[in-house]
Amino acid sequence: MAYRIRNGKSVQGSFRATAVEQIDRSIAEILDGELDRHEAVHQVRKRCKKLRGLFRLVRSQFDAYADENKFFRDAARDLSFVRDAQSTLDCFDDLLERSREHVDVEAFAAVRTGFVERRQQIASDHAGLDEKLDRFLSKMQEARQRAVRWKLHDDGFSAVSGGLVQTFRDGRQTLRKIRRELSDENIHELRKSVKYHGYHAAWLRPIWPSLMNGWRRATEQLAEALGDDHDLAVFHQTLLSDMGHTASDSDRQLLIELIDRRRRELQSAARPLAERLFAEKPKQLGSRLGSYWKVWKATRGDRHKPF
Repeated sequence: MAYRIRNGKSVQGSFRATAVEQIDRSIAEILDGELDRHEAVHQVRKRCKKLRGLFRLVRSQFDAYADENKFFRDAARDLSFVRDAQSTLDCFDDLLERSREHVDVEAFAAVRTGFVERRQQIASDHAGLDEKLDRFLSKMQEARQRAVRWKLHDDGFSAVSGGLVQTFRDGRQTLRKIRRELSDENIHELRKSVKYHGYHAAWLRPIWPSLMNGWRRATEQLAEALGDDHDLAVFHQTLLSDMGHTASDSDRQLLIELIDRRRRELQSAARPLAERLFAEKPKQLGSRLGSYWKVWKATRGDRHKPF
């Protein structure tokens, strides 16, 4: 079943069904012996993000919000080291590929070797990774027992409107901060709000599928640009740390210049997307989607009924 509210179910029933489905899929991905372990890590971390997005949507009606949000955040964080090593290498490769006409890629072979060795060191630690995945599996099995009993105080659009509007408001406020101060932290915070808002659009897709699909794709496009920018910011810091010791001072400086140029491109592409996505006032967004919800509820099962 897809990540969305279910026809014929209450909001609480849909919330539970979606949460249990995401937890079950994460369990299945860990137990799948044919799935690469690092791909399994990538998949289950996405499940945790989707669950946390769902929690945010109903947070004003979900007493366990703070505890469960922290539980799944910490569970995913325990696996982040795997993604970080691969992300550094991917970021490096993409940066050089985009700059191939301007730099001698082969001159950076030694630098790349250092990042490859770091990734391989993590990849070769099968025992350490398996231990973390076993711990994650136990946490998911524990969480599933709780998920089938999760309760919301309210039903209908009022069960989701508070979280929907607050997450959107968080994004608008962060965008306002960025206009005053363009910092790595603010850009990263904006990306998190955009990702969560995108999950909300996906979950609410049935209220107007074509419109919500387009809205969700817009959030994905913006989140990707902001995510690439964040990866480059982390890569910049990596070059300044001990991990960057394989690069000469001149090579390191050139890479930093390439990073800065690519980040300017990404931020220039992201800005109009962010301005359009958050152009509406939060209460207006809530009112508009609330109207779509009412029409959806009133016309379910009457798709072919004439006026």
